[in-house]
Amino acid sequence: MENFKAPEEAQDKLHFLDYWRVIRIRKAIIFTVFCIVLLSSAIFTNFMPEKYRSFARMDVQKDKTDVNLMDQPSFGQGFDPYWMQTQFEIIESTSVLYPVIEELKLRERFGEKYGDGAPMKLDLTYRLLSGLISLSQTRNTSIIRVSAVTYDSALSSEIANAVVDKYTEYRSQLLNSASTRGLDALREKELQSQKEIEDLNSTIEQMKKDNNIVDLSGDSYLDVYDESPEVIRQLAQDKIREEKNYERTKSLYEQFLSIKEDPKALRDLIESVDPDQRLTTMLLGLDEAQLQLVINKTRFTENHPDVRTTEAAIAQLNSQIGLKINSILEGWRVKLEEAKSALEITNNALDSYKDVKQSKDTNYRDYELAKRELNRKQRVLDAIRLKINSEEINKAIPRNSEVQIIDRAEPDNKAVSPSWSLNLVLGGIIGLSIGIGLAFFIEYLDTSVKTIDDVERALQAPVLGVIPQNVGSIIDEGPDSPHAEAYRVLRTNLLFSRKDKTKNTFSVVSGGAGEGKSTTLFNLATIFAQNNERVLVVDSDLRRPSIHKILGISNSLGLTNYLLGQNVLEEVIQTTQIPTLDILPSGKLPSSSMGILNSPQMKELVEILSKRYDYVFFDSPPIMGISDASVLASLVGYTVQVIQYRKYPQAMTIRAKQLVQKISNNLAGVVLNNINMSQDSDYYYYSGYYYDYYYSRNEDSDPTAKSKNGKPTSSVKPNSRSEKPGSVSDIKQKY
Repeated sequence: MENFKAPEEAQDKLHFLDYWRVIRIRKAIIFTVFCIVLLSSAIFTNFMPEKYRSFARMDVQKDKTDVNLMDQPSFGQGFDPYWMQTQFEIIESTSVLYPVIEELKLRERFGEKYGDGAPMKLDLTYRLLSGLISLSQTRNTSIIRVSAVTYDSALSSEIANAVVDKYTEYRSQLLNSASTRGLDALREKELQSQKEIEDLNSTIEQMKKDNNIVDLSGDSYLDVYDESPEVIRQLAQDKIREEKNYERTKSLYEQFLSIKEDPKALRDLIESVDPDQRLTTMLLGLDEAQLQLVINKTRFTENHPDVRTTEAAIAQLNSQIGLKINSILEGWRVKLEEAKSALEITNNALDSYKDVKQSKDTNYRDYELAKRELNRKQRVLDAIRLKINSEEINKAIPRNSEVQIIDRAEPDNKAVSPSWSLNLVLGGIIGLSIGIGLAFFIEYLDTSVKTIDDVERALQAPVLGVIPQNVGSIIDEGPDSPHAEAYRVLRTNLLFSRKDKTKNTFSVVSGGAGEGKSTTLFNLATIFAQNNERVLVVDSDLRRPSIHKILGISNSLGLTNYLLGQNVLEEVIQTTQIPTLDILPSGKLPSSSMGILNSPQMKELVEILSKRYDYVFFDSPPIMGISDASVLASLVGYTVQVIQYRKYPQAMTIRAKQLVQKISNNLAGVVLNNINMSQDSDYYYYSGYYYDYYYSRNEDSDPTAKSKNGKPTSSVKPNSRSEKPGSVSDIKQKY
């Protein structure tokens, strides 16, 4: 049993029956709240003032004329999903309701009814009147229903009729004033447009004069020739050409300067780039003179006249060639300056023409835009004049009545409020909802043990038995009572839970007082005794003994007398009407012997009793806060924990179980006590089946047999069995 594990998968799943169980258990709370709310609704309805409703109906159409003007669609044609809602807002506005208040003198009438007799403020009267009227639209029609609900049927009809009348007047005034205001605005716009056109004409004429613009056509086309684009294109081409010439001249000149120190390379470059006939002739003469010098040096000595003459000629030619090259370089420098100057001139001319072109384009564009704006304003003016003529004709044509009153309000002497049926139904629904919600909230706050699953999940211990509510002494009820069967189930489970069959001493403990452990222990011992087992019940609850009260015997001598050595065992044990059941009362507890259970004499007594009886049951005080229960749990073979249904929090029962395991680890299981079988159908199968089976059997055999409480009972008398060895007289003789 120590390794018992509750199934964890099912504990998180809630069934509809779980909710129904909560409702059944808390049905008293639900019924009480339901009755309170229902009664409150009835009282509130009884004191509510009576109200009367009157309503008027009117057909509301969009504005339209009697004649379809200028083949245009009439006003009001087409569906507008927001138009009717807009009319609702207008009817509830101050523009309509303020005149109603003044006409019916509602400030004075409401002041007498709801105030101290003085006229009510206008804004308060408006808010009150807005709450008294309601608007609705008849489906798929343009009919509006105006309802008024007040304390007076006549006043309700007056308000409804006044609202439709003032709305009709408002629509007529709105139409006339809107038409007049529209015409005034159009005429003002016409004058403004005329002045703008005149000013713009003056501006255009001034632009033509200032920029020499010739506009022969009178429209947006200008009769003007402009040569600027051709000149700009030509200058752009000249600029490109001058840039190329300048770059080429600059490059050659820089090459000439870079090889100026190399006459031979310079002469070659000049001949290839800019051939000069004279330079070529001098270069040929220089070559011939150098060749002649070589020939003369081979024939003559260095100082020979021919050699010197040739050398002089060569020097003269080099001098002439150098001068010529310098002259050519100077010419190229001049060419570079000329190319640069030509490029600058071309750039300046191009920029100048571009500025001129831009200025002309700006002037032409401004003139063009002004002409277009003039045409646009002229068209606007024509449209305004056409609209003015149309509105004047439209205003002169008679119109249909856009609001037609269909039904006028009549006083109704039958009150529409309060509605008893509606208020009681709503009160019942609200009361039932609040009651159910309160029941589930209380159930949520209730952390006590409610189901077997709670025990198995929280305590990790098996449930040995489930005891019904209002169980008394099994001796009085008889061995065949349905309550006795619950204890037989407990006895069977307890015997099967024992691992050591030699241990026959049991202690029944509980976490708190009043959980029914003493009754459970006594009835369990009675069931054992009725099975021809020699059983002894020891009342070990020295502070609040109760076993002797169940049997109605004396408690003057008992356990304490034996432990203190005042009496022997035979003197303190008492017999019962069941031959195999004996009782050892607690006796009187002296104040100086509070810890008497934790003594060697008590341990010795447990051993003696376990040998003399088949089973020994020790009643104990609550284990929480009292040490006697812990001492008894450590002395006996097995301990059974009693938990009363829905009494103490789960934390307390868990702590009690932990104390037992900490002391002796001999917890056999848990007993759920005081279960209300009529409310908790989950526990019905523990004892209800036997109850139905047993009494249906007895009704068939002896229908007239009745118990003292009116229920069928067995024809077999309690304890009606043959005497066997081991009866009361035999036990006393043994002692």
